[in-house]
Amino acid sequence: MLNNPLVLGIDLGTSGLRIAIINTKKKLLYTSSRSYPKSLEFCEDWINCLRNLIQKIPIDIKERLVSCSVAGTSGTLLACRTNGEPIGQALPYFLTSSLYSNEINKLFSKECAGSSTSGSVGRALKLINLYGTKILLRHQADWVSGWLLNNWEYGEEGNNIRMGWEISNSSWPKSFQNLNWINCLPKIIPSGQLMGNICSKKADELNLPRNIKVIAGTTDSNAGVLATFPKKNDGVTILGSTIVIKKFVDKPLLGKGISNHKILGNWLCGGASNAGAAILLDFFNLEYIDELSKQINPNKYSGINLIPLSKQGERFPIDDPNLQPKLEPRPVSDSLYLHAIFEGLAKIEARGWQKLQELGADLPRQIITIGGGAKNITWKKIREREIGIPIKICNRPPAAGVASIALQTLL
Repeated sequence: MLNNPLVLGIDLGTSGLRIAIINTKKKLLYTSSRSYPKSLEFCEDWINCLRNLIQKIPIDIKERLVSCSVAGTSGTLLACRTNGEPIGQALPYFLTSSLYSNEINKLFSKECAGSSTSGSVGRALKLINLYGTKILLRHQADWVSGWLLNNWEYGEEGNNIRMGWEISNSSWPKSFQNLNWINCLPKIIPSGQLMGNICSKKADELNLPRNIKVIAGTTDSNAGVLATFPKKNDGVTILGSTIVIKKFVDKPLLGKGISNHKILGNWLCGGASNAGAAILLDFFNLEYIDELSKQINPNKYSGINLIPLSKQGERFPIDDPNLQPKLEPRPVSDSLYLHAIFEGLAKIEARGWQKLQELGADLPRQIITIGGGAKNITWKKIREREIGIPIKICNRPPAAGVASIALQTLL
């Protein structure tokens, strides 16, 4: 075994990619990020960002890497040929598929992440209609893992829950058996399992050791949870482009827009809204947000009720592909408008925790928050006021969370 081995986490989010390198004690040694030049839909952006970031890792760190693991946005789906060559653009996780609602309903006998029109099945049906059944359907993390391996056979279980994969049964739903596109789906393996060694050609291209192992990763939101080291009574909110809430539970919870993952031997339940910090950048830049935040009294109400979605459609805490954004009235004061957006987002998060409680989860005693939005103290205080639960900020990047999965090869 290499002395002082290190592992690499690769986290693909909505707006860009981040890498993190940790040691066997999970200490963060290196991290770097890059925004997608175009957008989430372009898989060449995923690879170009990955190449750029890995090539800039200091050589003394890079040569000690022994394994890596990939996290990606849950539900972003790409059609490709059997050799991994992409066909068209990826369909992003926030693209709803109400056009296929009848077909989706016929495939599921109970509510789950896959039964929602915001799940991956509708996107799969759209891609099948576009390109036929002699293709592969791969979620973002699975396709990037396949690129590293030069083998697109596999899919990690958590990344395929929104396609209908049942973790409790380790199988696709029985209704999938007669699908004419069942062979488009991946062979599912659990998070933390060895997928194989990096392709030697890719290792040479990235100037990485040829014996690096690729370990099945997880979703970007689960990576965020792992980065916080939560206790059972903690809840975790990831404030990235979207709001994601997660909590460990005793047994899976059933409901549209609800996902149940098996992480570290425990059930992790949660949901993801289409609303999040991305809406802030539709109106203000980061520097102006910081300036305006200082002008807001978080203990007072704005008096303006907004639904701060960037576009039509919501998946959690309510599953409604037709829900319209409500971004008016816009007051003359920019600080008052930002105040109202913060409140609107906080109310969505509060309803999310209430939804999990209605389905059987205990409310968390504290909420650990990670992601770019976690740093805003004004927003934090408004969230505490709306939710009624203490909030703690974690500054570790989700990429460090998925890197911890890559440690499985050393255990």
